[in-house]
Amino acid sequence: MILPMEESAYGAGMLLTMSTKELQKLETIQNVCDKRIRQIDASKILNLSRRHIQRLVNQYRQFGANGLISKKRTKPSNRQFNASLKKQVIDLIQTHYFDFGPTLAAEKLAEIHDIRLSTETIRKWMVSVKLWKPKVKKRRKIYQPRARRDCIGELIQLDGSPHDWFEGRADKCTLLVFIDDATSAIMHLYFCDSESTFSYMAATKQYIQQHGKPVALYTDKH
Repeated sequence: MILPMEESAYGAGMLLTMSTKELQKLETIQNVCDKRIRQIDASKILNLSRRHIQRLVNQYRQFGANGLISKKRTKPSNRQFNASLKKQVIDLIQTHYFDFGPTLAAEKLAEIHDIRLSTETIRKWMVSVKLWKPKVKKRRKIYQPRARRDCIGELIQLDGSPHDWFEGRADKCTLLVFIDDATSAIMHLYFCDSESTFSYMAATKQYIQQHGKPVALYTDKH
């Protein structure tokens, strides 16, 4: 909803668009003024105090819908830096710190020139004059889940896990596990001193003797 702004409230000749929140506020205050709902009901709908609701009602009666639009929207932010400071900072960076990153440049400006600004502000100003190239966010790779094999024995996954399997009754060792991809069944277990190529070869020999040769084996090591 676009409203012409009255000079007495916001300045002459201005057009402002009401936000969804302001439209809800307008509808609620109109209902209060038309006595469709009470002020206490409006305070619950808008989550505002009754005193604030009364203030909005007075503004609506005096200025109409314009009175419900925030006056801050037509004013510059209090956090906005003036143009002369921005120019001074950019000139200093171009002259003395053109090869610095925003973090180091901010530190030097504070240390040497007593100009204390956030690193993010320095970064934005450096980007605006092409003294700093913003990092491009890498696109996350999307990996399609691999479909399981159809038949038992088609793919066997191997993994090793070093652990104190015998709870102090024997030396620590590694357990090699053979898992069928199609069924998730544990097909073979093999204890060895360490997860090595020779251990995998010995365990695989036992597996083949017991279950036959699989179509494929998969291990993230060796």
